[in-house]
Parts: sequence; structure tokens; C-alpha cells
Amino acid sequence: MLRILGAIALCFASAAMSAPPIRLVIHGGAGTMSRTELSAEREQAIRADLERALRAGHAILAKGGTSLDAVTKAVVILEDSPYFNAAKGAVFNAEGKNELDASIMDGATRKAGAVAGLHRVKNPILLARAVMEQSKHVMLIGDGAEVFAKSVGIELVDPKYFRTEERWKQLKEAQAKERASASVESTEKSAYFGTVGALALDRDGKLAAATSTGGMTNKRWGRVGDSPIIGAGTYADARCAVSGTGWGEYFIRAAVAHDICARVEYRGDSIEQAANDVVMTVVPELGGDGGVIALDAAGNYAMPFNTQGMYRGTIGADGNVSVAIFRD
Repeated sequence: MLRILGAIALCFASAAMSAPPIRLVIHGGAGTMSRTELSAEREQAIRADLERALRAGHAILAKGGTSLDAVTKAVVILEDSPYFNAAKGAVFNAEGKNELDASIMDGATRKAGAVAGLHRVKNPILLARAVMEQSKHVMLIGDGAEVFAKSVGIELVDPKYFRTEERWKQLKEAQAKERASASVESTEKSAYFGTVGALALDRDGKLAAATSTGGMTNKRWGRVGDSPIIGAGTYADARCAVSGTGWGEYFIRAAVAHDICARVEYRGDSIEQAANDVVMTVVPELGGDGGVIALDAAGNYAMPFNTQGMYRGTIGADGNVSVAIFRD
């Protein structure tokens, strides 16, 4: 009997050792935030929302839930927060409207969904997932995307829901600078760096990635950045998952998210080396800035950024939360 019990215990131990460690990694945007400009109260509120998103996603993973469900839940919480440039706290375009983009990708199947140019979808990440799971397409935009949202039961809200006075003030300041410089177009980098994203590794070893944003303050002409573009701001496969935040034009040109995962797959780079090389070398050489979160199938992760700070955090199997803003 003792031998049988011992063998059973050994089997369980072996299974536990072979199971991949669950992991959730999130970001709330990289940018030019400084310690002097970030009040203690605001920092505390931001950290609280990052932790809330981490714990909610972790609860799903800890119960054996999927990486897709975990990243979706984490991003929804960040979209509902007024402190990030996504959904509720999104920046305004030049016409004084909030214009929202999002994408999600399942690493196991490489299925993906993306949406852009939304004005009434409360949680764009939910619509991106619906595009992936309930349509034959990968990306839907504008009015058509919102017609699809209504058809599949995604919540629509009055555009006033997204307005925050802080973002409105940022728009007015950007437009004042534009008039003073007589520039055709002025966009505020410091304001748009609030894009949110999440990566997860579940108990089955499957990865997923999700990203959501309001884009750039004072953007014009239906501008779309990297966040809803698979391979630029979001990517996941069996080995690697990435979500980016930064100057989208450069992330698109460098295919940042896919480049990181390609380096892992084709060259055998570690997730840390691949992410660091792309963020700290490739993007700056083109003239861009920003950061990424990256996660591999072994639970290793990286969070490099070439700006003053990046809202970021992670939680693993032990349930310990780590949240950071600045380099230290």
C-alpha cells in the first residue's frame, strides 16, 4: 500500500513539475511621465488598477482558465480605468472625438481579431475577441465594426462615456501648440502613451496577447497606430507573446511584435534578448520610442522600454504581484 501511495504521489509531483508555470504580464503604456509630474495620489490609483487587473487575470489562470480569458479580463479592467489611454480614459482626436483600437491573438491557433476607429464600443477588446471568434475576418473598422458589435451583443455606450477632463485638456493644449507653430499636424507623444496590454501563459502552456488604445492626442484623418495591427503592436504564437506601447508608426514599420517572436523562433534568442534588441536598438534607430511586454512558453518575460517610464506589472503561480512605473 505504501509503495502504491508513493507511486501516486510521485506521479502527481512529476505532473506538477512538468506543467508550465502560469504567468500574467500587463502594461499601461510607456512614455515621458516623470516623478515630479506624477502625484502620490495618482500613482497610488494607477498602481491599484494595475494590481486589480493582475489579480483578476491571475484568478482565471489559477483555476485552470485559458490565457485568452485572462488577457481579456485584465484588459477590460484597464479599459474601464480613467488613468490609461484606452476606452474610458482615451485621448481625443483633432475633431474632439475618442477613437478606439484593439486587438487580440491566440498563440495556440494564431487566430486573431482586431478593431479600429471605434466611437461607441465600451470595451474594444471584447469586440476584437468577437471578431476573432464570431466572424470570418481579422479586422473590422469604424461604423461597420460597430454594426457587427450590435449584432453580437457587445455593449455600446454614448460617446460621452469616454470623456475625461484630463484628456480634453491635453487636446486643447496640443491644439494650442499646433496653432502657435503653424504646423499642419501636431500630435502629443506624452499623451498617447497610455496604451494597455496583457499577455498570459495558462496551465496548458498556451499563450495569448491583447492590446487596446485610444491612439494619439489630436490625431487626424482616421490615423491608426500599431495596437490593432497583428504583428506590429500585438502578436502571439506557440513560443512567444508580445504587446507593445509606443509611437505606433515606428512599431508598424519595424513589425515589432512579430520581429521579437521571430527572433525567438528562428534564431533561438531568449525572450529577454529578443525584446531588448528590438526595443532598445531597432525602434530607436528608426526614430521611434516606446516599450513592450514579452512572454515565452516557459514563463520567462521581459518588459523593456526606451522612455522615462512604463506602467507595468506581472504575477506568477505564487500569486505575488509586482508593479512598477519607472526604471527602478
